[in-house]
Amino acid sequence: MTRRISLALVLHNHQPVGNFGWIIEEVFGRAYEPMIGALERHPGVRVGLHYTGPLLEWMGRERPDTIQRLRALVARDQVEMLGGGLYEPILASLPERDRRGQLMRMSSELERTFGARPRGAWLAERVWEPALPGDLASAGYEWTVLDDNHLRSASVPEDAMWGTYTTDDQGELLTIFGTEQRLRYLIPFGEVEAMIDHLRDNASEDGHRLGIMGDDGEKFGAWPNTFDHCWGKGQWIERCFSALEENADWLTTTTPSAWLDREPPLGRIYLPTSSYVEMSQWVLPTEESNLFGQLLHRAQEQKLPEARFLRGGFWRNFQRRYSEVNSLHKQMLRASRKADSMPDDPDRDRALDHLYQGQSNDCYWHGLFGGIYIVHMRMATLAHLIAAEDLADTWAREAHRRGPGGWPDGLSIQDFDLDGLDEALLATPGQVVMVDPATGGGISSWDLRASRVALASVVRRRPEAYHQTLIDYEDRLAAESARAPAGSGSGDHSESGALKSIHDIVTVKEPGLSKRLQYDAHERLGGLVHILPSDAERIDADALRECRFEELGDFVAEPFELTEATDERLVLRRQGRVHVTGQDQPLSVSKTLSVGGARLDPWLELAVTVESGAGAALEFELALGWDIDLMGGGGNPAAYYELPHGDDGPSRSPHDGSGDAADLERLWFGNEDAGVRVDVLLNPPARATWYPIETVSNSEAGFERIYQGSGMFLRWPMSLAPGASGTVEARFTVGQARDLRASEG
Repeated sequence: MTRRISLALVLHNHQPVGNFGWIIEEVFGRAYEPMIGALERHPGVRVGLHYTGPLLEWMGRERPDTIQRLRALVARDQVEMLGGGLYEPILASLPERDRRGQLMRMSSELERTFGARPRGAWLAERVWEPALPGDLASAGYEWTVLDDNHLRSASVPEDAMWGTYTTDDQGELLTIFGTEQRLRYLIPFGEVEAMIDHLRDNASEDGHRLGIMGDDGEKFGAWPNTFDHCWGKGQWIERCFSALEENADWLTTTTPSAWLDREPPLGRIYLPTSSYVEMSQWVLPTEESNLFGQLLHRAQEQKLPEARFLRGGFWRNFQRRYSEVNSLHKQMLRASRKADSMPDDPDRDRALDHLYQGQSNDCYWHGLFGGIYIVHMRMATLAHLIAAEDLADTWAREAHRRGPGGWPDGLSIQDFDLDGLDEALLATPGQVVMVDPATGGGISSWDLRASRVALASVVRRRPEAYHQTLIDYEDRLAAESARAPAGSGSGDHSESGALKSIHDIVTVKEPGLSKRLQYDAHERLGGLVHILPSDAERIDADALRECRFEELGDFVAEPFELTEATDERLVLRRQGRVHVTGQDQPLSVSKTLSVGGARLDPWLELAVTVESGAGAALEFELALGWDIDLMGGGGNPAAYYELPHGDDGPSRSPHDGSGDAADLERLWFGNEDAGVRVDVLLNPPARATWYPIETVSNSEAGFERIYQGSGMFLRWPMSLAPGASGTVEARFTVGQARDLRASEG
């Protein structure tokens, strides 16, 4: 009797909120459109397809013919469309109301576009938590796709993964399709024959076994070196689909729902919190991530059965690992509460749409396929959250209502980031400023409402586990180049000739990147007080960028006391120490932060007073550190610094460059594309030193430098007699060329 098996292919096509149009265009041409063409040529191959909300919107706008082609494939029952969260959030990270809102909106959009409501949901990054069945089922979903890693964590044996399982929560049922790891890597990185043989080896006489391959659609042409493999000389997809049709007598392709309608589940399981195994490694702290990666690799290489029990970390700990992720998440929760308080009208719909876009998952974690370091996506995510909160605050202001976060303008003191310590928030019609007394009294966020720019969104430079991979790779490359002829490396293919998985390829976009690794000793907050040596003339932009300077005081990351707080002003004080003349001396620092202005021209002023104790006279340099993100990477001519004293008037330089200027009473910085220009008044005149803040990050495209923002030190020499004091002031007035809320109607 012929042994038979079925195969369910599910492709997840992902483009996030805020991605550049040219990137989507490129990926569409290299992966998405060729796959649709292949399906049209091979009507015997049935698949499930998932497109994220931003990608569907882009195709509807830029490639409406593609939507028509997909409709035809759906109509002939060859393609099943998957739903999920509209803007692909990590559902488990959202309030319950937003989980269901995202799921229902995506379901409605697919029904409107393709004529049928989806039965299956794609979970972003396959992040699973046990409460999800209720949310998915209540939104009309019957099944989802997870990894075999999830099933292993529930003690499902390897040979029992060829089918479906049910799970439930609070009386709601959900079916789990577990994608098989070997298939996930064979398609398309192995040989077509190996894939067919693997399926044949796992076929059964009763034909009740199902192989499931659910993975990213981008790996079929958009990942490095895959286009030629899949669509060019390699013709992998054409050969694969032909082989599936040629073996249709024993190998049947099916959509997940078609399988669900005719085959019972293998049993019931309850899954712990989990994601795919790489994600569970990325979430770990650097040293633990390296250790776990080595242990997992060794266990898999030796084919140890114990490897199946190795589990890494819990996805939510990205909020612990990256303070910026936690801040983003808590800002999202704040915007969600406010949007939910609005009455049911068009403004609420607009606020919810901005909120949902601000929940797009990419900037709430970091790994090979996304993360908080991707600055243009981070700024887009924050822009949508700013917009959602602004719409809610505008309604509350006009209705004279106190919202869930307090009054829309003025002072709020509470534990916004849920770290057990209070922060202070000052809101005006034009800006929202968050101050963290516990961390140097620094400004943790500075959001402009009209232009929706998060000025202070600059990421700290941290050690990452993959930095050691980069160092080892460059060391090995240097050693090999010294003893081997050029071009003798193994490249992107394994010893067998098969294309390597993206997880196994090391690519660098420029040589010597490991020499550019720099790490910050503290969070990058605005208005932090630095006490530098009196001979600080030698501390130039490179020294600041590389953190090659001596910090004499204890004011950067230590707590300040909030001694005065009104709707327009905060006063913070710290009695600290400064190390001069070979010993510690007492020094008091008082910071007064004031805000004001209208919607299009808000201002922020920071006055800092330093007062010596009764000990020795003190000489040092007082510096206020500011970190600004105006999307100036790549020498963007729209983003600039401007000084008043060029040979022919004001002089401009790129915002991602370095510079140093003394005796400044005034300077400007801005971004013409964003319509933002900031006028900085300094009293007394100060020295300004600025430099780019760059991380070395890894992605599917390889290791690269990413511009995160610009650091700027405003610097004054201080000479204090015992008991004397001195005060400096920096006033930032923002001009905004347009109001995005007004332009939306």
